[in-house]
Amino acid sequence: MTPVELSRTVLCAVRRAVDAGELSVAVPARAVVAAPGPGGSGDYATNIALQLARPAGCPPLYVAEVLRERISAAPGVRGVEITGPGFLNISLDSAAPAAFVREILAQGLRYGHSDALAGQVLSLRLPAEYEARADAVADAVVRIVATQAGRVHVHRGTGEQGEREQQKVFLDLRTLPPAPRDPTPLGPDAARWALLHPAPHDRPRIGAEHLVQRESNPLFRVRYAYARTRALCRNAADLGFTAHPGDPTDVPAARTVLSLLADHPRLLLGAATHRAPDRLARHLVTLADATLAFLPTVLPLGDEKPSAAHRARLALVEAAGTVLAGGLSLLGIDAPEHL
Repeated sequence: MTPVELSRTVLCAVRRAVDAGELSVAVPARAVVAAPGPGGSGDYATNIALQLARPAGCPPLYVAEVLRERISAAPGVRGVEITGPGFLNISLDSAAPAAFVREILAQGLRYGHSDALAGQVLSLRLPAEYEARADAVADAVVRIVATQAGRVHVHRGTGEQGEREQQKVFLDLRTLPPAPRDPTPLGPDAARWALLHPAPHDRPRIGAEHLVQRESNPLFRVRYAYARTRALCRNAADLGFTAHPGDPTDVPAARTVLSLLADHPRLLLGAATHRAPDRLARHLVTLADATLAFLPTVLPLGDEKPSAAHRARLALVEAAGTVLAGGLSLLGIDAPEHL
């Protein structure tokens, strides 16, 4: 079961509880499922019971109990636990990770794309004169919004947009703190990262820290993590085995990577909805760090023979590399296979 399918399962549970008269509440348009927080358990968690408690006029724990029974009975769900004030922690059966990884590998660089913003048009305004940061953000926003089937019209300067433009979602990039100096000497990739990684209200730093190949450089970690995923695939081929999706959760680090990959569609939609490439950049850093921590478990050690577990871990590595490469591409940054 994929995160999207699990979200639909949660909504179906709400709908059935409403139809049965156990809850009196409007069924929400979506249910957020994400990695469990501190104190949580299982593969995913949702706060849907907390979300519905007030409009339903019931304690969150009561709503959680009602939904737990229905979610637990859904195909692909191994069990549901309630933690804290009413969080539902959902454990999936062992086939779920394999199906999820297979989905990412099948979709490739389009994993996380959707039609959530279909029909929406963003009117984006740039300064009258070229400004490195505003133009870089505009280019990234166009790419990211397109992943959700939205469209962007870019205008430079003030200009007269007319009545039609007044009806479009408006974003004024003239208010962004500009780059303190020309980032061109950093090279195209480091320059774009320096301009896109900071939050919108922060002034970007244009310095040699974006070029150093050390752990202190977030861009290096992201690109290095992707390059290492490709290297591991080559190493595995040399050892005579290839990736095959399975359940890699015998390794704790794999669960972290799976959770972050599952969260990628939500992060990508959020970056598109809020016109915020920095959200995607920070997500890539988090995924890269988790992937680097997981990589040492992938290949057999010593005289150990490749097993189904190794093939499953390698498939997860390929999936993580796919998402890292896709995210960098949306930011306009190259993903090198050798670094």
